Amino acid sequence: MKITILGCGFGTALAVLWNKAGHEVTAWTRNEQEIADILRCGEHKRLLPGVPVSNRIAFTADISCVGGADVVVFAIPSPGVREVAKKAAPYIRPETVILNVGKGFEESSGKRLSQVIGEEMPDNRLVIMAGPCHAEEVSRNVPTTVVMSSDDMAAAEYLQGLLQTQTFRIYGNSDVAGCEIAAALKNPIALSCGIIEGMNLGDNTIASLMTRGLAEITRLGTAMGAQWETFTGLAGVGDLIVTCTSKHSRNHRAGILIGEGMKAADAVANVGTVEGYNNCGIAYDTAKKLGVKTPIIDELYNICFGDKDPGESLRTLMMRPQTHERERYWNK
Repeated sequence: MKITILGCGFGTALAVLWNKAGHEVTAWTRNEQEIADILRCGEHKRLLPGVPVSNRIAFTADISCVGGADVVVFAIPSPGVREVAKKAAPYIRPETVILNVGKGFEESSGKRLSQVIGEEMPDNRLVIMAGPCHAEEVSRNVPTTVVMSSDDMAAAEYLQGLLQTQTFRIYGNSDVAGCEIAAALKNPIALSCGIIEGMNLGDNTIASLMTRGLAEITRLGTAMGAQWETFTGLAGVGDLIVTCTSKHSRNHRAGILIGEGMKAADAVANVGTVEGYNNCGIAYDTAKKLGVKTPIIDELYNICFGDKDPGESLRTLMMRPQTHERERYWNK
């Protein structure tokens, strides 16, 4: 099949994966220097060092490359999704299936990325992918499992059959909102876990933060329209685990710098796109609007945008009023 991938970060890993599976793959980026470097080195040295990039993969900075594709994949950081969708829309055929693999919200509107793309490409079937899938491991054929979800599950099942490989297993999940919300809300928790590691605290603290963070994002996610069960699956706890603990996670790396004493904005500038930082404000505002208690997200917001000392935030969390652990996530 003809697959065009927009974005050469995670997109390069997917291009390598699906090229090996026999598909005709084109990868687009607006950064012509990035293309030149990949073609010269035969690999994406900055993001995927040591991973050979086949010369059968076509790289281009011309957005019209989406024309004629059977599948167009959005692998774009959340701040750029709408802009790229607007530019690509005039060239995309109605029968082309759109797959979004990005995770996050549109900062200006708080909308899920499928909603953003759907507004710009209303005539196309749209599928989203979520789950624990670091580019560095996908490109090296490390066994990986993800979910694909769509309001048109026939489209999701079509891509499931088309894009699964021996090392990339795909499950279906009909909860589109849940998969996207879980994938986005795990980012602030992962950033928080990085902060804990940067403070040189122990496994107990990180495990506590992950567990209570999962409870928190499930509580908020269900209030936003997600099904609570989705947070127990690959899009929820699966992605949470890998993003909170892996050296590959930019959320995790930025959090370490913050925990070591660097200002949050400086840490983000050092690491690059950090969705946990981008999404924290949206999660904070949404929780306040819906009346949902999110103490971890609240304290992360205070650290990132109020310059609160992480140690003081941790003390605030530890000294909260006592409560029971078990919660009925499905209660509104």
